[in-house]
Amino acid sequence: MRRRWMAAVAATMAGLLTLTACGGGEEGGGGESPQAGGAKQVEVFSWWTGPGEADGLKAMREIFEKQNTGLTFFDAAVAGGSGDKARALLTSKLQANEPPDTFQGHAGAELQGYIKAGDLEPVNFLYDELKLKEVFPQQLVDQISVGGQIYSVPVNIHRSNVMWFNPGVLKDAGISEAPATIEEFIAALEKVKQAGKIPLSIGSEWTAVHLLESVLLGSLGTEAYNQLWTANSDWSGPAMTKALNDFKTILSYAGDPQDDWQPAAKQVADGEAAFNIMGDWAYGYFHNPPDGGLGKTSKTDFDWAPSPGTGGTFMWLSDSFTLPKGAPNRDGAIAWLKVAASKEGQDAFNPKKGSIPARKDADTSLYTDYLGDALKDWGSNKLAGSIQHGVTVNDAWRTAINEAVGLFQQSKDVAEFQKALADAAKNSGQ
Repeated sequence: MRRRWMAAVAATMAGLLTLTACGGGEEGGGGESPQAGGAKQVEVFSWWTGPGEADGLKAMREIFEKQNTGLTFFDAAVAGGSGDKARALLTSKLQANEPPDTFQGHAGAELQGYIKAGDLEPVNFLYDELKLKEVFPQQLVDQISVGGQIYSVPVNIHRSNVMWFNPGVLKDAGISEAPATIEEFIAALEKVKQAGKIPLSIGSEWTAVHLLESVLLGSLGTEAYNQLWTANSDWSGPAMTKALNDFKTILSYAGDPQDDWQPAAKQVADGEAAFNIMGDWAYGYFHNPPDGGLGKTSKTDFDWAPSPGTGGTFMWLSDSFTLPKGAPNRDGAIAWLKVAASKEGQDAFNPKKGSIPARKDADTSLYTDYLGDALKDWGSNKLAGSIQHGVTVNDAWRTAINEAVGLFQQSKDVAEFQKALADAAKNSGQ
């Protein structure tokens, strides 16, 4: 089993390296060579290629190009939700000493590997120049700091623990309100199954890890979940066993896995499925006009609630940009980071992306409907960090969790799954 998984990883890396050698193509951004345009070109590496996220990036790019007429923006985005493919390609570029000018990374533990490897420059000078410590929440600054040094500029805050649902499908199944607990959720999934619709839509493997983090939070509770990432963690106890059995039961109601999160979310919007557990970037996809989204109507075509059992807790993540050591166009990268940090840049980006701003001084009138709820909850809820999206675990630990989930989807063996997770925590080195 492990050999097959490693072979799949090797095949993915080979495909990515071939793609890089060929240039452009579906996985890349625009098909132009990163060298065409010389020292004035700025290579911005991200995984924002889908509806909503690509629209947000385009809006921020327009500001960048307006403010920096002597620079050329090169979109080096790599397709694939959650950035797994992008990070694999990025690793190969960094190992070859060919860094992009700036790259996207999730704020938190995900960046630790790059920091330890010496791949990033601190950006404290930008925080001082732009007075960013005054406009970013302190807990966010703490998460992106190591030894007093700050290594990224956050552009947004996302919520991971969102349950999206189709009100019409729930009504037809006899479900009067969104389930608030794990037990209510399982009962609702069964009702939808009996009504002949897909109870739970799911995407590629990383979306199962995304589902897992919400189930762990909902089953264990916020305090116990947050302790998983400390010296007081308990991955082997009965509470974890129950949580993983809950995950097994919930996963048994999932439909056929889709290629990524967007087609899984679309199954809900189109009334084919009842529920989807996905981050709030799905809001941009649901809500944005058809040229960049599905053009659906909230509260009619789709609705939302905290993932079952997680009400009152905001499971968060933050997209940020970095300054790689040896960036070919360091000045251009800094110019991009200034746009990403700015009020104008964040207010242009986030309403389209389906996220709220990292800054505390953003124009709140731009954040309505779901985004208004998220802005309010971010300021009042308890906080928990995402697993899949880099807040709580470094890349090596996250990879081990992804592998364990992939094997569990085949074996359905909870005891084996729990042992694999416990071993991953023990060997994390975090």
